[in-house]
Amino acid sequence: MRQMLTGAALAAIGFFAGSANAADLKADIAADYGYLEGLYKTLHANPELSFMEVETARRMAAEFRKLGFDVTEGVGKTGVVGVMQNGDGPVVTLRADMDGLPVAEQTGLAYASKATGENRFGEVQPIMHACGHDVHMTSLIGAARQLVERKGEWSGTLILIAQPAEEIGLGARAMLDDGLYERFPRPDYVVALHDSASLAAGKVAYTPGWALANVDSVDIYVRGIGGHGAYPQTTKDPVVIGASIVTALQTLVSREISPLEPAVVTVGAFNAGAKHNIISDEAHLQLTVRSYTDEVRARLLDGIQRIARAQAASAGLPEDLYPRIEIEEDYTPSTYNDPALAERLAGRFRDRFGEENVIQADPVMGGEDFAWYGRLEPKIPTMIFWIGAVAPGKVAAAQAGGDPLPSLHSPFFAPQPRPTILTGVEAMTAAALDLLQPAISE
Repeated sequence: MRQMLTGAALAAIGFFAGSANAADLKADIAADYGYLEGLYKTLHANPELSFMEVETARRMAAEFRKLGFDVTEGVGKTGVVGVMQNGDGPVVTLRADMDGLPVAEQTGLAYASKATGENRFGEVQPIMHACGHDVHMTSLIGAARQLVERKGEWSGTLILIAQPAEEIGLGARAMLDDGLYERFPRPDYVVALHDSASLAAGKVAYTPGWALANVDSVDIYVRGIGGHGAYPQTTKDPVVIGASIVTALQTLVSREISPLEPAVVTVGAFNAGAKHNIISDEAHLQLTVRSYTDEVRARLLDGIQRIARAQAASAGLPEDLYPRIEIEEDYTPSTYNDPALAERLAGRFRDRFGEENVIQADPVMGGEDFAWYGRLEPKIPTMIFWIGAVAPGKVAAAQAGGDPLPSLHSPFFAPQPRPTILTGVEAMTAAALDLLQPAISE
């Protein structure tokens, strides 16, 4: 029978950490930085919006081909898949996202984006890599370059994914719907990284288990009977009804969900009316709803609908004027990092970066469509981890009460390229080498 060596066994025989090649990995990545920096700055200066990543995808496909991968373009609209078979062993997928955001860059960098372009609806918008997808792509290419040079150190099938449309939560599902797991080898593991706007460059963070949240967008159209603001008794005011809905929604998390279950219901927008003395006949509420488990998600969404209708009824509205509630069908599911995989790779990161530079981070209520790769049955172990992107001095100053750090999606967000990219490449290469274990016969 064939047996896979464990990571510990490989280390014991000097296959990774003790081998000359592995010892040279950091130096080899540093020596390659000139190429990676040029790639990064090109990607940063030329972002494209979700599902419009035509030139970005073309560049990623060219990079894959140059390394000898079998490349397929146009997967899930603009996605790119590269496959390299290197003997028997596991199938490991490394994923990076490609799209920028409709943000006008204000970093002042010499290579800052001045790009504008049409979104998928034909609207012209400024574009910036304000979430670090340029870092993600550069790290993926850097890792691929190292892995190709080290084909004698791993065995199996390596798949690279350049994914579109993460920022709108649709790209991963589009690639899966386009046959990602049927047209190409089904992976045994899927791994991705994301830069962090609050973590010092050179550090790595990971979260076993729930890491990122379900993200739902809900619109509530509160209807009423409009009229003159001087005669409110002749109306059914949708602003007052909407305000009561906003207030009642707060009880969903505080009184209907266990305190041990994370949940968020935020009303991000409340729009109604056009003039001081006119009571309108409609108000529009826009909500973001966050959770981890599917059960809590269902309870929140059901509760929102129940509360909205109940407040309308309490105002005396007839049933045909109850609020219209729209829940976006395309939602971002919660991300679950397989605990065994997370701890395994965290151990590899500690070997490479030192205990003090690898942090177990708390889960957050942000969202990432990477979650879809581990959602389809039979479920595949997946892990997304974080790499620091901020100069350590700036992090320390902010923690001491100085200037706050720009967040992801900010027009001022600018990763510190060299340490961020070097860490990303090394971490992703180390993860792949650990998972692509050679097979032995027994």
